[in-house]
Amino acid sequence: MRPKIYLFGDSITEMSFDEGGWGASLVKHFNRTADVVLRGYSGYNTRWALKVLEKVFPATEKSESESPLAVTVFFGANDASLADRCSAFQHVPLEEFKHNLHSIVAFLKGRWPTTEVILISPPPIDEPSRVLCPFAENKLGLPERTNEAAGNYAKACLAVAAECGVSAIDLWTKMQQIPGWQTACLSDGLHLTKTGNKIVFEEVIGALKKKGLSLKTLAVDLPQINEVDPNDPLKSFEGI
Repeated sequence: MRPKIYLFGDSITEMSFDEGGWGASLVKHFNRTADVVLRGYSGYNTRWALKVLEKVFPATEKSESESPLAVTVFFGANDASLADRCSAFQHVPLEEFKHNLHSIVAFLKGRWPTTEVILISPPPIDEPSRVLCPFAENKLGLPERTNEAAGNYAKACLAVAAECGVSAIDLWTKMQQIPGWQTACLSDGLHLTKTGNKIVFEEVIGALKKKGLSLKTLAVDLPQINEVDPNDPLKSFEGI
């Protein structure tokens, strides 16, 4: 009955329905106009995402009437793990990352040509905070990610969006404009605080509005209470 907005990504997406999360904020924002569907997979990179696309987005939802309004694609934080550090198994080389994003966008647009696809870049990395994370296998005592590497993947994400003609959110740049972003936006040098989540929420809302998707343009699915005639309540539900 309601159109859908899918959130597809790694742990930053999976955790987005936590208290104060950007996904939960989208649910509240669109609570009478669209269903926000969580498809977040902690630890995943674009290589793994490609392997599960058919499972995440089954062919049963292929018709035009079932096309979601939008899909956010939020990967890169794990792809950008350094190849010689403790999270090397998550690393995806930069060129492969770009190719994978191209393939994900092509899959989504091929299945749902009218659906808006929004690529979200990885956030910045606070390296000192990452060293403090309790990785038992981090024998080197070095951050498994760097902000420079995350920035390279963010730039690649934006480049793919431009090449594919889809929307993009430059989270890496946006967050670093916040004073004290290292702790204001990030809880552990990677994952988001409430402030960080608020930034993602506002950026997604902004990207959707640019494509004509907002509370002003989306229909409410059933009569609202102020539309119900107190003298003849059931009349408002005729023809539904």
